[in-house]
Amino acid sequence: EPNLVHDQLGQKRPIPKNGGKKIEFRRYKALAKAMTAITEGVTPAGNSLTVTTKEATVKQYGDFIEFSDVIDVVGIDPVLTEGAEVLGEQAGLTIDTVMRDAFCKGTNVQYANGKTAQTIAAADVINGTDVRKMVRTLRKNNVKPINGYYICIIDPEIAFDLQNDADWKTVNQYNRGGEAIYEGEIGKLFGVKFIETTNLLIKEDQGASSAYVDTHCALCFGQGAFGMADVEGQGATKPRIIVKPTGSAGTADPLNQRSTEGWKTMFACTILDNLAVVRYECAVSA
Repeated sequence: EPNLVHDQLGQKRPIPKNGGKKIEFRRYKALAKAMTAITEGVTPAGNSLTVTTKEATVKQYGDFIEFSDVIDVVGIDPVLTEGAEVLGEQAGLTIDTVMRDAFCKGTNVQYANGKTAQTIAAADVINGTDVRKMVRTLRKNNVKPINGYYICIIDPEIAFDLQNDADWKTVNQYNRGGEAIYEGEIGKLFGVKFIETTNLLIKEDQGASSAYVDTHCALCFGQGAFGMADVEGQGATKPRIIVKPTGSAGTADPLNQRSTEGWKTMFACTILDNLAVVRYECAVSA
């Protein structure tokens, strides 16, 4: 199963039960420089805070599987237990993919080797210069690092190309147990920590029409990039498992032939600040 990493990286906000379907994330804009000197004895005009808001609406996701009473009687495997594991894997992948797709909708995009989406080619793989460009973009936007580092989500194929850089450091080279390690963290380069997942967004048949390539979409970001919300008791991190035994459906199942097992969750996720995240698109080595 894919390594699921997206839910550890956003601002989390709970919605109380019976608190509605929408949540509002609020951000205060920085004040302009106060360049006018204050006159002695005269109160200046002062300033006021400017608030920007980002609204997200929670949506519900879920699925179930059905068992027959025959399986309960003659089945060799512990079907209910096995079903719960399969459903749990499906729930985790679904939630992670919904988050991934929401986080990849940003407008701040960088393509490998300075190309565009229309001109990217098979040789346009990630390199140290492109990493430094992402860092430069975030720093120019005054995006604060997270615990001293920007974070970038990549997949094993991007990691393979990135590890060719002479300055690449693996986790065991820089972390001696003194700081927390992210789920999936594999190394760092130029002030960026890299987190690996196999559930990265891949766009098929991009670039020049004469030589289409699949582009892999990495996410490099700092503080305040993403927001996530769930309803109390319906959280994305702990989907509800729902079991309906045979006989529980009443007249809809008159012979007690069917039971079901499923999961359900309700949450929302969104980009909070497009300036705080760079979507980096590149090809990968064959």
